[in-house]
Amino acid sequence: MTGRMICFCLLTAVTAAAQQVVTPGNVTDVKITGQTIRIKAANASAEVTAWSHNVVRVRMNRQALEKDFSYAVVATPKNFAPVITQNADEIKLETDSLVTRIGKQPFSITFLTKSGEVLQADEPGLGTSWIGEEVTAYKTMQDGERFIGLGEKTGNLDRRGSSYTNWNTDAFGYTVNQDPIYATIPFYIGIHHGKSYGLFFDNSYRTNFNFGASNNRFASFSANSGEMNYYFIHHPEVSGIITAYTWLTGRMHMPPLWSLGYQQNRYSYYPEAEVMRIAQTMREKQIPADGITLDIHYMDAYKLFTWNKLRFPDPAGMNARLRKMGFRTTVIVDPGIKTEAGYHAYESGKKEDIFIKYSDGQYYTGQVWPGWCHFPDFTGPKGRNWWKEQVKSFTAAGVDGLWNDMNEIATWGQNMPDNVLFDFEGRSATHRQAHNVYGLAMVQASYEGARASMQGRRPFLLTRAGYAGLQRYTAIWTGDNRAEDDHMLLGVRLMNSLGLSGVAFSGMDIGGFTGNGSPALYARWIQLGAFLPYCRSHTGINTKSAEPWAFGEEVLEIARNYINLRYRLLPYLYSGFHEASVTGMPLMRTLAIGWTHDPLVYDPRFQNQFLLGDGIMVAPFDSKQPYAPVYLPPGTWYNLYNDTVATGGQEKMLTLGMHTLPVYIRESSIIPMQSLVQTTAEKPSDTLFLHVYKGNRNNRFEYYEDDGETYAYEKGASYRRVIDYRPADGNLTLEKPVSGTASHFRHIQLVLHGFGKDVAKVNGAERKLDAGSWVAVQPVSRFDPQGVANPVVKCVVKTLTLANDNQSITINVE
Repeated sequence: MTGRMICFCLLTAVTAAAQQVVTPGNVTDVKITGQTIRIKAANASAEVTAWSHNVVRVRMNRQALEKDFSYAVVATPKNFAPVITQNADEIKLETDSLVTRIGKQPFSITFLTKSGEVLQADEPGLGTSWIGEEVTAYKTMQDGERFIGLGEKTGNLDRRGSSYTNWNTDAFGYTVNQDPIYATIPFYIGIHHGKSYGLFFDNSYRTNFNFGASNNRFASFSANSGEMNYYFIHHPEVSGIITAYTWLTGRMHMPPLWSLGYQQNRYSYYPEAEVMRIAQTMREKQIPADGITLDIHYMDAYKLFTWNKLRFPDPAGMNARLRKMGFRTTVIVDPGIKTEAGYHAYESGKKEDIFIKYSDGQYYTGQVWPGWCHFPDFTGPKGRNWWKEQVKSFTAAGVDGLWNDMNEIATWGQNMPDNVLFDFEGRSATHRQAHNVYGLAMVQASYEGARASMQGRRPFLLTRAGYAGLQRYTAIWTGDNRAEDDHMLLGVRLMNSLGLSGVAFSGMDIGGFTGNGSPALYARWIQLGAFLPYCRSHTGINTKSAEPWAFGEEVLEIARNYINLRYRLLPYLYSGFHEASVTGMPLMRTLAIGWTHDPLVYDPRFQNQFLLGDGIMVAPFDSKQPYAPVYLPPGTWYNLYNDTVATGGQEKMLTLGMHTLPVYIRESSIIPMQSLVQTTAEKPSDTLFLHVYKGNRNNRFEYYEDDGETYAYEKGASYRRVIDYRPADGNLTLEKPVSGTASHFRHIQLVLHGFGKDVAKVNGAERKLDAGSWVAVQPVSRFDPQGVANPVVKCVVKTLTLANDNQSITINVE
């Protein structure tokens, strides 16, 4: 045999070995230590740990398991004593909520309810296996099983029949079915037979999820390298699964109140005179607003941590003037640092040696907006600390928000070499492992830098890319969308999915970033935007202007109406964000959270509907549709605009118009509102308007206040009051406040919808109710030569004004 033939045979043998499917095989050894079961199998090592009563972690690898590390998980296992038993065939781990059965011949895992119903099981004959470095877990796909979540993913609410890849991607003008796009959150929720579970696959390599695409046997999740490392979560309710997942990965801080107001952006507003013109026009046209965002043209030749002195000669002075007008400034920050001698960030970064490098020690260089750039290594404390120092220049200039962009990590060509090395918290990792967490590490550095330098004030952080756990530091928006109806509706599904995946603070570019939308599209989008967690209009360069007044007077009136409504709803929105910070429950909620097992909420006709908080249901529609069906889930629903009552559990055909967006209020809802202001820097009147809708369901709402600006709430400087509505006895109880500060409001006015009586009892004393009306939006002008307005649409209500004191108040309204 010749040497060439010998080499060929050896290569063929190595290739064949690399392509073999390797399973763990039979269990050969078991060690139980407290809450952890350590297992040796013929071809793998594994650990199964009870992290809490409803969370079980599974780790597997062909080699010995390495020291534990995660960018996503911040929780540690709760200290408790699960029941662990074994026999010749299996090991059983039991908690109060969950049973985990580990088969021994061969190794396999099944998760069950306490009553023995299967939640999820390894697919027999497949289980977990390796092909080379790639590791895949195959799970039996249950009859009728649905899959929701997985973060920022296009497609339908129910992901069954589809597959997805997690690889953070700069996806300019992405299509409605494109995958992947910007962010990676490898967490989904499975639903079948009246039960639900969550699964978080904590592996930062490129991962794939297959929910029955091209097969009818299994659902699977895989990574091209690294451990099989996942957390299984069980709770009877999807809301409980979200709470458990955010216990693992962390929850948001309270955002600054101004960030809940309307934000105006464009790529780009410059020079300073243009920025001030936009701000002044907002005030002149009485469009409430709190933020203006500056894109890359504020910089000197796109170089980070610089200002273009011709366009912005005095950034601190401009920001101070904007602040006096009630505006806060957010600036874009990209990770690329231009390789230009004498440029302070470049010279400082080289001196501190904080840039990512090739395996031979040479700095990696890639092209982005400034030209050829180096990139800070945010995956190590040295790089993050350097970035924190640079951020001080923005906060010193009066900037209140940092918009983290291009952090997928994006470079022209979109193909960073895999042999670029990252610190990875001292562990050293190639680009393959670090890519998906780079954006998360960047926003951690931005948040910590801004927080440290803003003298106790809360910064606003926004990101395009991220990994599981990003909610601890930042809000996210859905990137460079298109000015098209299907993108507007896709944005709703993206945000609903982000909410299912732990991210409560999200938004999309209202009006669309690329292209030129019609007046009708912008009108519909701004109506919808008023009900989104983050409300920002934005459009790209070389597009038509997209401010609310740019589409004509009729659209301006529509935009003003809905932005006004958002500002009146700020107490409701802020309380919703507090709930997210405590429980992880998103403000924007797919109907699958509340009506998980109702097949109609997954119907493509209705999958875009969502709840804002617990009480407000929004039904988005294409701007061109004259008629459309809406689905009202079981219960009673009130039309927001006229209090018309509809019975749920049925479809309803709507006639659509440009002036109003279909919005419904759920029975028994409690919606706190305030008087209209033009900016959150302006104090509302001293009366909190508490809208209560008659219904048959018990409801408990926690109203929340703090100063909206600082972190004093972390030390107890806040005001919380539970409002409890019990229809059976007709009582609405405002429980005694839990407060470290006084309420902003001296009075509470009850605004009662659907209640027929003219009197109520307040702590046993009879009080007369006043007849009144409430108008959600003002009529839009007809725009005929006489300028006659359309009729006022209003709700007929009963009102009662009370002193907002610190005592428990019970109002009998029946």
